[in-house]
Amino acid sequence: MAQLPIQKLYINGRYVDATSGETFETINPATGDVICDVQIASSQDVDKAVEAAKTGFKIWSKMSGTERSRILLRAVALLRERNDELAILEVTDTGKPMQEANCVDIESGAECIEYFAGLAASINGEHIQLANGNFAYTRKEPLGVCAAIGAWNYPIQIACWKSAPALACGNSVIYKASEVTPLTALKLAEIYTEAGLPAGVFNVVSGLGPVGQMLAEHDGIEKISLTGSVPTGKRVMESASKTLKHVTLELGGKSPLIVFNDANIDNAVSAAMLANFYTQGEICSNGTRVFVHKDIKDAFLEKLIARTSKMVIGNPMDLETHVGSLIHKDHMKKVLNYIEIGKKEGATLSYGGNQVTVEGFENGCFVEPAIFTDVKADMRIANEEIFGAVMSVITFDNEDEVVAAANDTQFGLAAGVFTQDINRAHRVIENLEAGTCWINNYNITPIEMPFGGYKQSGIGRENGTVAINHFTQIKSVYVEMGDVDCPY
Repeated sequence: MAQLPIQKLYINGRYVDATSGETFETINPATGDVICDVQIASSQDVDKAVEAAKTGFKIWSKMSGTERSRILLRAVALLRERNDELAILEVTDTGKPMQEANCVDIESGAECIEYFAGLAASINGEHIQLANGNFAYTRKEPLGVCAAIGAWNYPIQIACWKSAPALACGNSVIYKASEVTPLTALKLAEIYTEAGLPAGVFNVVSGLGPVGQMLAEHDGIEKISLTGSVPTGKRVMESASKTLKHVTLELGGKSPLIVFNDANIDNAVSAAMLANFYTQGEICSNGTRVFVHKDIKDAFLEKLIARTSKMVIGNPMDLETHVGSLIHKDHMKKVLNYIEIGKKEGATLSYGGNQVTVEGFENGCFVEPAIFTDVKADMRIANEEIFGAVMSVITFDNEDEVVAAANDTQFGLAAGVFTQDINRAHRVIENLEAGTCWINNYNITPIEMPFGGYKQSGIGRENGTVAINHFTQIKSVYVEMGDVDCPY
């Protein structure tokens, strides 16, 4: 792909130059080539974005839900119309396989906007009848200017997931994409403007960590929503506390996938592969601790290794490729280091785990999916989030044992259970300390279903009708129908 021109900021419905005079490079991880330079927002630029968002909010928040819905649905149509070109840009920036991006990344973002566009006209309060003809009512009102910080693994999907409920509720948004994958959020801004979003209602400020901190601390911003790591989430929450912002955090995980001895093994293997190897394992909800009942361990591993060995590692743009490039060289080193740690700790590397050189992509960050067996619960590979295609298979004997082991973590983002026993399925799910769970599947995230975690995996939820509550505030109004009773 030819090098792109310098990418500017997007403020008040148009591209503008950053005033910092500084830029950073965004790299194609599959080739090591620079895609383009991206301008870094200064504090002055963030102030401009906030002022633009405040002005846009006054217009957007006064529109009816139906009017907002109509504009959002135009954006959905444009996203779908431009699916292929956006997928190419996403693959170039992330290194993920095209066979994922062209049918998941943009489409799942479009589905999210479509879903919340459908809810926009029905965001209502309630009527409360009181004694003597008096009554009260509540209004669900937008918060105002909302900031959002995205992660690098699903750039355009996350930008849609965060902006859709905020916009449907009447808020304006300032979005900061990850500095690793900053390109498609700018394209989303273009699409929103073309769809009819008033100037200032969706802005994009690019930059490194300090720009995110500016958003978290800015007194003109009412809410911040972050998708990222636990340490980053803690820093954002601390910064946001200075102005008592509303906060939603979708953070990391080390999630369990439990396979009982009555499970459909083929389906369980499919889920384990999706839960570990999709997007090179760079998914926060991945079920990287795969607990397999001792009675079916051998059969499970035989099928798992046979199928994993057939996965194609290669050019992310090739539709036959299953495993693309990890996001950058430092992350690849981290993943390879964890594989070495697993071997040193005594786990058995039963498959893969090697760096791979792909012809024509010698500077890429390609690593074989790794399958560890003989993993003990206290090993680092079974406790720490690796964010790469590294699966830890842990055997268990009974239900109480596996539930206790599954819950023995600081994280609580997701969990999955495979069993044909309907009572056991629901009983185990009830006892797992995780916010997003699946029975006989894994990592399926329909927009209608809330997504988020327990413990240090986050606060609040993305998606579903519950997201409306995270982007609105309740105003209570008491109405007196008689005289005022006063003792004075």
